Amino acid sequence: MRLLLVGYGKMGQLVEQMALAQGIEIASRIDVGTGDWSPPADVAIDFSTAGALKENFPRYLDRKLPVVIGTTGWSDLAPAFRQQAERAGLGVVASANFSIGANLFEMMASNAARLMRQHPNYGAWIHEAHHVTKRDAPSGTALLLRDAMAAAGYDRPIDISSTRAGAIPGIHTIGFDGPSDTIELTHTARDRRGFASGALLAAQWIQGRRGWFSMMDVLQ
Repeated sequence: MRLLLVGYGKMGQLVEQMALAQGIEIASRIDVGTGDWSPPADVAIDFSTAGALKENFPRYLDRKLPVVIGTTGWSDLAPAFRQQAERAGLGVVASANFSIGANLFEMMASNAARLMRQHPNYGAWIHEAHHVTKRDAPSGTALLLRDAMAAAGYDRPIDISSTRAGAIPGIHTIGFDGPSDTIELTHTARDRRGFASGALLAAQWIQGRRGWFSMMDVLQ
């Protein structure tokens, strides 16, 4: 597999390091104002920015280059991108969080919401904490958790709050509070390797597939 790395910040560099350790070839590295789009590649992994993705996505369509998108903060663009990908027969895996553990946590959140929907005396919240340089708040993962809980039938308000401090890789907590007790579930990322390994797994999986997929599709 030949990878086109788009966005060469901390995540892009970590993806490259882990890819090379697995014997995966890096076709090119694209970053702000630098990089060569022309070398042939099998899959692109995009950990750029929402603004850059708006410019990058037409390139994937033109080249029919399958892409794994780990960039966050572009949910407003997702419906149009999805339509364009489906018309072009492009394979896309898009997720706010490629960590296998975080995706299993989303399943747990859905199950908890399904249990709590019949107990109206419990209110729900989500709190997420990330490093100070993370641009979007709330995180894409927090929004995914909220949507998963709502899809499970929890139809009451879910308060979301955020913290940006230090070098926190990522902490997500869902909670339910009632008159006499509180229930909390927490996922804590210790480093970024879980995100990078999940992105590489998705890149291998999307080859030969057409359509718009999430990390849940990759894992199931």
